[in-house]
Amino acid sequence: MGVHGLTALLDQHQRIYRDVRFRESRLLVDGCNLIYMLYFHSGLDQNHGGEYAKFEVVIEKFFKALRECRISVYVVLDGGSDHTDKKLKTLTQKAKSRIKNAHRAAQGNRPQHILPQLVKLVFKQTLVRLGVPLAQCYEEADREIAGLARDWRCPVLSNDSDFYIFDLPAGLLPLSSFRWKAMGRNGSQRYIPCKKYTASSFCTFFSVQQQLLPVFATLAGNDYVKTGSIGWDQFAPDSSEPTSRLEGLLCWLGGFSRPQEAIEAALGLMGNLRSERKAELLKDLYLGMEEYQLPPCSLNQFFLHRKAPPLPAEVAGHVPDWIRLPLTRAQLSQDLLDVLLLQRMPLSFPVSPAHLPSAHLVSRTLRQVTYGLLLGAGRQVMERDRDGLELTFIPVQPAFTETSRQLLLPHLDQAEPSQRLQVLLEALQVTEDSLSRLPPQLRLPVAVTCYWLQSAEPPPEKELLEALLLGLSTGLPLRPRAGKYPSDPPSSSAPPETRSRTMVCVCVAAFRGRRQLDVGVVHAFNQWQSCLKVGIELNQLLGFPLPEPQISRLYEGTLIHQLVHQMRSGEELRPFGTSVKLYQCFQDVVQQFHTREETPSGTKEVSSGTQKEASSGTKEASSGTKEASSGTQKEASSGTWNEASSGTQKKTSSGTQKEASPRTQKKTSCGTQKKASSETQQRHRSLDDVTPGLRQLSLLNKETATEDGSSVSVQEDL
Repeated sequence: MGVHGLTALLDQHQRIYRDVRFRESRLLVDGCNLIYMLYFHSGLDQNHGGEYAKFEVVIEKFFKALRECRISVYVVLDGGSDHTDKKLKTLTQKAKSRIKNAHRAAQGNRPQHILPQLVKLVFKQTLVRLGVPLAQCYEEADREIAGLARDWRCPVLSNDSDFYIFDLPAGLLPLSSFRWKAMGRNGSQRYIPCKKYTASSFCTFFSVQQQLLPVFATLAGNDYVKTGSIGWDQFAPDSSEPTSRLEGLLCWLGGFSRPQEAIEAALGLMGNLRSERKAELLKDLYLGMEEYQLPPCSLNQFFLHRKAPPLPAEVAGHVPDWIRLPLTRAQLSQDLLDVLLLQRMPLSFPVSPAHLPSAHLVSRTLRQVTYGLLLGAGRQVMERDRDGLELTFIPVQPAFTETSRQLLLPHLDQAEPSQRLQVLLEALQVTEDSLSRLPPQLRLPVAVTCYWLQSAEPPPEKELLEALLLGLSTGLPLRPRAGKYPSDPPSSSAPPETRSRTMVCVCVAAFRGRRQLDVGVVHAFNQWQSCLKVGIELNQLLGFPLPEPQISRLYEGTLIHQLVHQMRSGEELRPFGTSVKLYQCFQDVVQQFHTREETPSGTKEVSSGTQKEASSGTKEASSGTKEASSGTQKEASSGTWNEASSGTQKKTSSGTQKEASPRTQKKTSCGTQKKASSETQQRHRSLDDVTPGLRQLSLLNKETATEDGSSVSVQEDL
């Protein structure tokens, strides 16, 4: 949501704000706003797939500052899309803009405010670990936040301009002026200097009745209503200012006392309208105003008693009751409701040039298993993705593994743990035995890596796999930390490697800006992150049959890219304490994966020929859905997925696969399609050819980590 131009207007009239020293209070935080602010305003890299460990540190410091000021914080996140789809047009326009920004970022290696794929998951995991109260709404969070702020009479922290319109008794603290890094002290008490906004102050300044603020927001134009046909600047006292349109509207509204009078007068300014058009506009205007009327808030019971809020009555029958609590706890993806209620999946647009295919093609098979669990057979999901620079909506059929076909969503939470685990293993095409030697928290990311190796197009080069495995082995999240926050004093009895922060930081400042972005490497790791995200979400839906890994310990984009670059260049690197045992264990798992010809019952392997066609842009297979005819099974030594759209196994052809495929892509991250095809033939090569001995693998420096993350600190061997 948002009122267009309102923030800029307030920037020109700072007297509306009041300077405060904020401390010892409840505070409701707009979680999605905070994620964007913390990531984009902290100088973190956006183009190499995310700096998740550094982002985790920023999150920790933010909430540590609030704790020191004795601020009781409650974070609320957005949920799925509005079930009425009234905002679809606005969301579609924003998605088109993100596609173009992602392309510009890849072409120029310049930040374009593209949020890395796993940032939101890192945020959720960090808050859970810190014990920060967190709630995820079913739909957009603004009204729930405002309603709870009204009930609790506490301020809201956000940059969303809609909060300037809501009637908040304790006001709004704009994130842009919340100086949490510059805490002050008054005697023994610490505080955060910031600015406070109240609707009453705004209305006094502009001489407008407060009950007219929803009319103002609606006529100004928000994400629901566009009324650009009225030249409000004609009523402004000084039309030379760029924000005079809103000032003119406020001056005009000063002549009214009731919302209905203002709405009818606004329709009169639009000229002679046909009755149908007038009725349509009137409906839209009242709909826009309703967005600022606060319903009874249901989050109070959740935060105080962990009781899940009720779903909207019109959709409650479509969502099993057991889903409500884990969804509100942010233990399930917000996209789950979009699939259940709208049969739609909004995919993200990571940094990528337009000539490469979408990174999400490789993970589509995993999503199809999720769709099968959520929807059963007979209903397709529209995936919002891209084809080049074009936004596409691709119909995708649900699919089933051998075990998932036996499970029903209303009773999925009651299924045997062994069944739920088997569904996940079948989807990822691995076996339980192959993962048994791994630490529990690394079984899921290693299983995802095996799936990625089998499915990615073009096949990942050996340097990419080496760098990824090194990142996994050095970022192990199993060693405990001494304190909850990074600056908490460690235990005096802790060993040196524990007293140092057990995370990987690397000297990457020069790396970020000194060379052109390697879009082939970016594309490969975009595919891996897409697989990891979908794998984690499937694991969540199944009730965590495998422990959820800490993302901040698995992947640090600038580090991984730098490793790939140095491995390719043959530079002599100085090793640090990489976990040799763990790395060798990874080798054993992937070796087993690459050398086996057949899998135990229930586990399916992807035909390399089918996958080659999928990502190289072939119309018939780029959806990632596997062929399921008996002839195909005979050709490929492994089994294939059962499609939900038919009761029997069929080869997906003109009806399903052509609909589910973007246009043919002419380039891949390795160059030409011819090269990609030849590399595909070598997919089952020995791992000895993929990952050389550990003696040849090393990193950059072994120093103590500093505040700006410009040096290295890692954990020692297990």
